[in-house]
Amino acid sequence: MSKGGLRFLAAVLTTGIVVVPFLGLDSLPRDLRKQIDTERQTYAAARVQFQQARGEVEGGLRAEPALFRTRNMAVLFPERLRKAEAALSEADREIAELTRLREANRRGDREEAERLLKDARARRSAALSEAVAVQAEAKRWLELKRGLPRMEQDLRAVREVDLSALDAAVRKAQADWPEKKDDLEARLAAVHAIPERATRAWEASGPQRLLASAGRYDALDYTALLGAFETIRNARSELPKQSQELTARTAQLYTGWDKVLVDMEVRRAGETRDYQQKIRTVTTKDGNVTSDEKWIEVPRAQYEALERNLGMAIEHKSPGKYDSEAERVAQPAGFAYMAPPSEGRNQYGYWERRDGQSFWVWYGQYALLRDLLFNRDYRAPDTREYESYRNDRRSGRTYYGRDERNEPKYGTSGSRTQQGYSGSTYARGGGFRDSEYATRGGGYSGSQYETRGYRKERDAATPPRQGSWRPDSGRGSFRPSPPSGWSSGGRSFGGGRSFGGGGRSFGGGGGRRR
Repeated sequence: MSKGGLRFLAAVLTTGIVVVPFLGLDSLPRDLRKQIDTERQTYAAARVQFQQARGEVEGGLRAEPALFRTRNMAVLFPERLRKAEAALSEADREIAELTRLREANRRGDREEAERLLKDARARRSAALSEAVAVQAEAKRWLELKRGLPRMEQDLRAVREVDLSALDAAVRKAQADWPEKKDDLEARLAAVHAIPERATRAWEASGPQRLLASAGRYDALDYTALLGAFETIRNARSELPKQSQELTARTAQLYTGWDKVLVDMEVRRAGETRDYQQKIRTVTTKDGNVTSDEKWIEVPRAQYEALERNLGMAIEHKSPGKYDSEAERVAQPAGFAYMAPPSEGRNQYGYWERRDGQSFWVWYGQYALLRDLLFNRDYRAPDTREYESYRNDRRSGRTYYGRDERNEPKYGTSGSRTQQGYSGSTYARGGGFRDSEYATRGGGYSGSQYETRGYRKERDAATPPRQGSWRPDSGRGSFRPSPPSGWSSGGRSFGGGRSFGGGGRSFGGGGGRRR
């Protein structure tokens, strides 16, 4: 090839090398072009919505000219819409310019395109927001006018609500629970204030003058009228609601309940774990005791937070308290019903003294309550144990007690729990054996995991426990055994009552042995 040909080929190759890297780069960024396309679509939709809002407002002005002359709305609304449309028209011009730049697609127009896009968005958004605000305000006034004839009906309905039953229930609760008197009085006054407030709003706004003046709007204070309309409408819905809430709250004072954690399990399905708790809800009302048990799925954090508390009352609500005042620090089930030793007794039982010690005895009518709370494994605590429990409660701590080996007595690691709940799903799944809270020493006293050597030592050293089952006593029967150190003579433990509840079979009335 000649020298001239070589020079020509070199020039072509050099030009190719220089030009190729810049192909496609002299254009607007792809993301900016996409934003322009999106804004064009958004603007078109906003223009349609603006026209709809303006049409609705203008229709209302034509239909109710007298109403909108109030506060000069017939002039102010069109003026606000005119300014909003002017801003929208400016955005229209910016959108047109953006379209032109988009089609030219020159990199040098990037800054101008970004500025126009920002301004168009702001104008479009502000114009549409103003139009929607005018539309909403006009709609409120139209609704007000249509609702005026109904205001009197609503007020009449509010005034006709009968609060006599609520008054009687509150007065009775105040007498029965004096410590709640002030709170109940304030809540009842708030309920009675609802119809009173609605009446004052009606009288202050003067809607009756409107109804009597054949629709003359000029003399009315529409601000007050709008407030009255909303006050009376709200009163009609709020009065029954608040009345029912206070009735329910008053009824809560007559009910006590406990939520006892009677079982727990982690169910595995592949990589998934479901954390389950079985809750026994024991309710007392007017001396009657009912219970309900069910498994519930709980978050892992809740399961782990209560893992130490098998057999304990994880929530307790005493009569005379609202449900919102329930205690939620776990405690040995049943202890909350015992009277302080200084008081001696309460409606549930009493402290009985024998051989220098006092033990808690339940009245017969609460045998079922006792059995449900203690899982039919009740052994009477003495006053020293109760005082330790009460000291921990005052400090906000969970009381787990100590047995004769100085090991935990209650809760998942407690010796009493491992005996009383040895038939639970938790125990059958090896829970006591595997739990980090298991009793030290490997004994698992009374459970299926108890070591044989320890069982022999315990049986030899431990006196018969109160309320133990005796195979020769017949199915379902129950005999109390006195605590260690009590004489077998004299009157029976419980002051003439059988420990199972005044001669009733174990379980509060013929319950089956478990």
